[in-house]
Amino acid sequence: MINLAELGRVFIVCGKTDMRRGIDSLAYIVKKSFNLDPFSGCVFLFCGSRRDRFKALYWDGQGFWLLYKRFENGKVAWPNNEDEVRELSDEQVMRLMQGFTIDPKIRNCIILCVRMNSSLN
Repeated sequence: MINLAELGRVFIVCGKTDMRRGIDSLAYIVKKSFNLDPFSGCVFLFCGSRRDRFKALYWDGQGFWLLYKRFENGKVAWPNNEDEVRELSDEQVMRLMQGFTIDPKIRNCIILCVRMNSSLN
């Protein structure tokens, strides 16, 4: 598996993106919508409405890379706010690449488990 965090800072473009877009259109979104530099060496992630695939845009100093990941089973838990771009930690990048949510809700799980255990007693 490619570790995108090794390439540089990783940003997730929240909401849905038209997955028919190519390098130039995605770089334009990064620059105009979020005032970030697509030539910065950062990785920018985009997801479509089906949420079973995403694209990564990366400038390596000589040209752009456009990486495409499709999950064979399941969907990605992608943030919905279309006006937001978020920087991801290395751990969040790895979770995303494995198909997990970037914001685990452990606290809710613990509360649910406690309630289930108390109802069994």
